Amino acid sequence: MAEYLFSYGTLQKDKVQLETFGRLLKGEKDVLTGYTLSSVEITDAEVLAASEQQFHLIAIPTEADTDTIEGVIFEITMEELLAADEYEAEDYKRVKEKFKSGNEAWVYVTAG
Repeated sequence: MAEYLFSYGTLQKDKVQLETFGRLLKGEKDVLTGYTLSSVEITDAEVLAASEQQFHLIAIPTEADTDTIEGVIFEITMEELLAADEYEAEDYKRVKEKFKSGNEAWVYVTAG
């Protein structure tokens, strides 16, 4: 059974996909409503090596319809979803949301 994962940041990078999933992902652009972006400093050495970025974007809920985040919904396997959980730092938690297209997907948002 397929899982769907929305990315608005480093999971869209080819290098991160290859190191996290062992393949390049296919996806469709979509928009998440009711969230805004902030940034978080990454200290995990493996994540830093894969992303080559010290600061990553992080979704913060606002519940305002005017706040949106553009990104891509990728179709992945359950094993790949668990690999994404390992990649994401402890600052993130995974939640299921509905997107502008009407599709549902997992998304990593602030754990705080």
